[in-house]
Amino acid sequence: MTQPPMPQPPPQPQYVPPPQLPAAERVRAAYLRRNETDYIFDFWTAFGWTVLTCGYYLVYVVYQLVHRSRDHNLRRLELLEAANAVAWERATAQGLDEELRGNFERVATHLEGLRRLTREFRDPVIWLVLALVARGIVELVLYVLLDGDLVKHDYNEGGAENELAFIFTRLGTPVDVPDVNRLHQPQNYVGRILAAIFTCGVYSFFWLYNIMDDGNRHFEANWAWEESLARAVQAGPA
Repeated sequence: MTQPPMPQPPPQPQYVPPPQLPAAERVRAAYLRRNETDYIFDFWTAFGWTVLTCGYYLVYVVYQLVHRSRDHNLRRLELLEAANAVAWERATAQGLDEELRGNFERVATHLEGLRRLTREFRDPVIWLVLALVARGIVELVLYVLLDGDLVKHDYNEGGAENELAFIFTRLGTPVDVPDVNRLHQPQNYVGRILAAIFTCGVYSFFWLYNIMDDGNRHFEANWAWEESLARAVQAGPA
């Protein structure tokens, strides 16, 4: 007796990734997200709440410092990658891709430097927990790491901005050259840690002010350059 055929399972639907936005739209989207990622600190407000809460507000400050550093780097990486893609499309269309290949390769090197920062240990929730467990020590360690991150971030994004400014200008849509004087220099970490210890933590508030202010001024410099980039991308090919 012939066995009836076994029923076949229904075909599994294939995963279709969502379509990626055009490069120019990615630039615009990253540009518009800066209000979500580039959090501006007011030191005196943070200091006042820290005093009123007997220091517990500082735990939130730790969380927000790591959060804004991580999210800002991700947004800037997306912005610069998309701008680089726009520039390559236009360079190819104008037959200038070979002439500008060296500039594009240097952009890629700087973008990889920003990409490496996304793989470092900077989860804001974990740092919040650490700040609750080991008050005082964690903040000093974090200040060193955040300042070092800003040095590496500023160097790589500044290099990418400089190359992209040259490329877009060569393509007929000028972009401002970034201010080289804005590049952040590493602080004297050993001296600052010793000062915080010998002043029983009082100096750490001055260090916190520097960390907040350095980030604020970094964002403001970024915003000015992004305005120039957005105009060039929106203008379209020359």
